[in-house]
Amino acid sequence: MTARSHWNGVRMRTVEAAADPDDTPRSVTLPADWDDTAAEAVARLAPGHGPASLPELAARWIDDLCAGEVSGPVIGPVARTLSCLLLMRQAAPGESLWHGHHDRRPAFVINLAAFVEADNSFMAHDFVAALRLLARVLRTLAHQKLHMRNGELPLPEPEGGAVAHLRAVALPTASETHERPTVAGALLLTNLDACLAGLGLDYDSEAGRDAACSIVALATLVAHAGEGADAMPLPPVRSILPGVSQIARSVWQEAAVETDQPAARVETGFSTPGPIDALLGVEACGLAPVFSPLRPDGRLAMSTLARLASRGLTLEAAFAATLAGESVLPLPAAASHQAMHRALSGFVDRVPARPDATRDTLATRAGLERGVRRHLPARHGGFTQKTRIGGHRLFLRTGEYADGSLGEISLTPTRESPMVRSLMDTLGQAVSIGLQYGAPLESYVEAFAYTQFGPAGTVEGDPVASYATSMLDYAFRALSDAYLGRRLPDAPHEETLAESPAPMLPLDLPGSGNDDGDDTPPRRRGLRLVG
Repeated sequence: MTARSHWNGVRMRTVEAAADPDDTPRSVTLPADWDDTAAEAVARLAPGHGPASLPELAARWIDDLCAGEVSGPVIGPVARTLSCLLLMRQAAPGESLWHGHHDRRPAFVINLAAFVEADNSFMAHDFVAALRLLARVLRTLAHQKLHMRNGELPLPEPEGGAVAHLRAVALPTASETHERPTVAGALLLTNLDACLAGLGLDYDSEAGRDAACSIVALATLVAHAGEGADAMPLPPVRSILPGVSQIARSVWQEAAVETDQPAARVETGFSTPGPIDALLGVEACGLAPVFSPLRPDGRLAMSTLARLASRGLTLEAAFAATLAGESVLPLPAAASHQAMHRALSGFVDRVPARPDATRDTLATRAGLERGVRRHLPARHGGFTQKTRIGGHRLFLRTGEYADGSLGEISLTPTRESPMVRSLMDTLGQAVSIGLQYGAPLESYVEAFAYTQFGPAGTVEGDPVASYATSMLDYAFRALSDAYLGRRLPDAPHEETLAESPAPMLPLDLPGSGNDDGDDTPPRRRGLRLVG
């Protein structure tokens, strides 16, 4: 019997999905309540180009993990628990285990939001039980596959004894080896902000940071169990989550004991963006905040619904408050991301790079110096604005990143000459490339606002401006209002053709036929028809 049987009775659906928009779609079978983003992740994880089935793909790595010392009478419970953790989207292995690459350090990704109950409480007992099982699997796997890890193999001694000119180095003793136990793998936490939303807490709040510290410290305590008293971190002084402090103290007392042979080390950290997070339905990777209240398909995210419910707001009330100009769900800033990073750094083994609060969290200006371009996702937000400038129709379209920052513009004058349309389209592409490389929008607004050339005149269809000196003047003043929060005033109205003389007629004919003093009467000119 394999782990494939543990999926019997689960309602499935088959969709066409591809790991990349340019790839040929393949049939993917997965649970019916999982979204298309998870189907794309399965298409990326499954080898080959044929149909992919999540139960068969999961049974492959589960049977592989349970084929060693874990096998025998306990293979059923272990395999069934691993299948349930994946089915409930609580935990999944890293890409190396999905592909059977044992030459790399294994890891499991744990979705924190999946351990929140409907009554806004954290399932601490289930969380501890799941982490204990995953840590046990990682240590067993390290015992079986340690010899396969490239870069961790011991160097063989030269044959015939040490070379004369080489100084002999003493090998580490058993006690020294025990002081630095082998790293078996990692438990990577993710979706922290959605977990806090389910608990009714804001990301940018002291209560949210206290709860995050309690959860992360509990995970590190469980992961370090069996490694000796020196490896056990102290839990936080206080916790606002009911029961978590008592469970953390109990875990610490059980695990903080002296041992002659410490267990292989299991480290804790946070996940990085990849298909595993998409498979688990993660809204924000690792400890990052959720920057958008919407899902990729345009519907409200689960964290948004949870935060509205914790505030006692229905969807209708939240929509009415938004129309009235109120900020119902303020988005967290980069400073809150930095504060969360600083709070959690003492309770986890590995922390990601510290976010920079002075720059945009997703599109740093350093990308322009490094030459790194950040493309827009295949499905993104934005708006389309239809206007008339001096009677000439113009469509302004924008593309936004997940955090709402501008990454693409398109300028389409519908009834101009092909040359004008091509020039406007080329300008929009050039500005879009600059934005994706990190160029500030302020520089473009400063360069193109108030440029003067025709068509110009009254603006119809957009209250951001009543008069524009050109199509570019209107477009970049509209972008300034939408993305910089700065509305620029109209330029003084000018009649551009009022003082310009007629370019052709009347012609000022010379008084004589020659300019060298000859007074010969000029030859009378006539009109000639040109076919």
